[in-house]
Amino acid sequence: QVQLEESGGGSVQAGGSLRLSCAASAYTVGSFCMGWFRQAPGKERERIVTLDTRGGTPVYADSVRGRFTISQDNARNTLFLQMDSLKPEDTAMYYCAAVSRIVAVPCAKRPYTFWGQGTQVTVSS
Repeated sequence: QVQLEESGGGSVQAGGSLRLSCAASAYTVGSFCMGWFRQAPGKERERIVTLDTRGGTPVYADSVRGRFTISQDNARNTLFLQMDSLKPEDTAMYYCAAVSRIVAVPCAKRPYTFWGQGTQVTVSS
């Protein structure tokens, strides 16, 4: 039922910024656990940040904490990822993801089941 589409990727120099958007199907943002993930060639998929879009506190990976900020627009069913102070190590395919919210398992620990196609972010040194 959930459809996700990322946009906003591109190529930037180290220290630059990008703002990614995730357009979600109706009623997703504000109801689901949602998050941003990334995967670089030859590396494991990394959980960047997860959020209970009903109003929870985002949980960031150590690798991006202080540089990346997640936000949401419930009316537009859109999730954002503001990325500042980008590093070459941030180069990866970035994915928006979602999963239904349950009380027993925090969004940071939920296995995500709905995924976008990804948007490429390339940071040059």
